[in-house]
Formats: sequence, C-alpha cells, structure tokens
Amino acid sequence: MKSTDNGVKRFFVNIYRSVFRYGKMPRDAEGQSYAVFNNLFLHIHPVKITRHALRFNYTFGLGLISAFLFLILIFTGVWLMFYYYPSATDAYYRMLDLRSTVTFGFVLRNVHKWAAEAMVVFVILHMARVFFTGAYKPPREFNWVIGVFLLLLTLGLSFTGYLLPWDQLAFWAITVGTAIAGYAPVVGEPIRQFLLGGDSVGQESLIRFYVLHVVILPGLMIILLAVHFWRIRKDGGLSHPDENEWPTKGAKK
Repeated sequence: MKSTDNGVKRFFVNIYRSVFRYGKMPRDAEGQSYAVFNNLFLHIHPVKITRHALRFNYTFGLGLISAFLFLILIFTGVWLMFYYYPSATDAYYRMLDLRSTVTFGFVLRNVHKWAAEAMVVFVILHMARVFFTGAYKPPREFNWVIGVFLLLLTLGLSFTGYLLPWDQLAFWAITVGTAIAGYAPVVGEPIRQFLLGGDSVGQESLIRFYVLHVVILPGLMIILLAVHFWRIRKDGGLSHPDENEWPTKGAKK
C-alpha cells in the first residue's frame, strides 16, 4: 500500500516538475532566466518592473480589472449560450424563461449584464489613466493604438449584446444604430445591408449580431489582448513618470 502511495505521489510530482521545472527559484541569474523562459506564467511578465509601477495609486488596477471582467463575460456568456436561441420569434421568450425557470438564471444574466457595463467604464478609465500619466508616449505608442482598438471592440460587444434579448429596446436600438451607420459616405449603405442582412430588421439581423457578439468580436478581442500584454512585456512593463522617452535619450553622441 505504501509503495502504491509513493507511486501516485511520484506521478503528480513528475507532472508538476514538467510544468514548473524548479521547485524553488534558483538564486543565480542564469538559472532564474532559464526558469522564467521555460514557464508561460512567468514569461508573460516583464523581465524588470519599476517600484513606482507597483503603486496602486498610479494604475488603480484599471487594466487588470478590465481583463478580469472580460474573463467573467466569457464564462457567463458561454453559460448563457446553453439557454439562448437566436430566433426572432423565440429569443425574447428564452430570456423570460432564463429569468423565471432556469436555476440562478436571473443571477447569471445580471452578472453578465453588469460585468459588460462595468467593463466599458473601466476600459474608458484605463484609457484615461494611460493618457493623463503619459504612458502612451514612445516606446509605447503602438500599444496605445492597440488599446484604442480594444476600446472600440468593447463598445461593439456592448452594443451587439444589447440587441440579443430582442425586446422593444433591442429592436429600436438596431433600427437607429443601422440607420446611423447607413449615413456614412460611400460605405454606409453596404455596412447597413451587411448588419441587417436585408432592407429591414428581422431574423437575419439577429443572427448576424449574434455571430458578431459570440464569435467575431470576442475572437478579435482575445487576439488584441494577447498582443497588448505582449507589448507591455516587451516595452519594459508599465511606464513611470521619471523614465526617458527612449532608453537612449540623453546618451552621448
């Protein structure tokens, strides 16, 4: 019996060591670098981080909160997909059933709804913090552009999700929203036709907004978030007020 327990323990220890190559972080610089490079969870963090960037009153954790809200939205959104049916005749009644007959369905929908609204607020606050602290300056200007696209995707997810209950608010929101898009020069009418799937709001419109909300926009969001986090690491972590715009600024020519 004891040999069996040792075998099971050794099995889990081998799995742990295959993921985390070191039981304890090595003390020498070469060993520490090797440990970081061979671990995904350590490698995504910057090699160096300034003490100032760890101050809560500098970042307020706005970017991290936005990322966690997105994870909550993914989890609750996938759960909602088990009960939602994108049908112009059934979608509204499915939402009513979710509120009244599904166990904790009311809680599930409201967590998804409030997390979506909170994400819009925190992403805007995060962008404002980056702007007012000058964290968008070189060499981080590319990541600022990525952040702008992430903000647009956040707003797009919020708008497309607002239409899925297919109630009166959703119907008139899609009517007004697509009408505004149709006024854009040259590309306005093709965009409107693409979003509606025809000349009027109907089943095709709901399907297209559903696909945008659960597949296309979240997929783009995940890709850009990966690039966003990667650039934070490559740019030396978070910015701090006393850093130079470029690492070579002020060097002797």
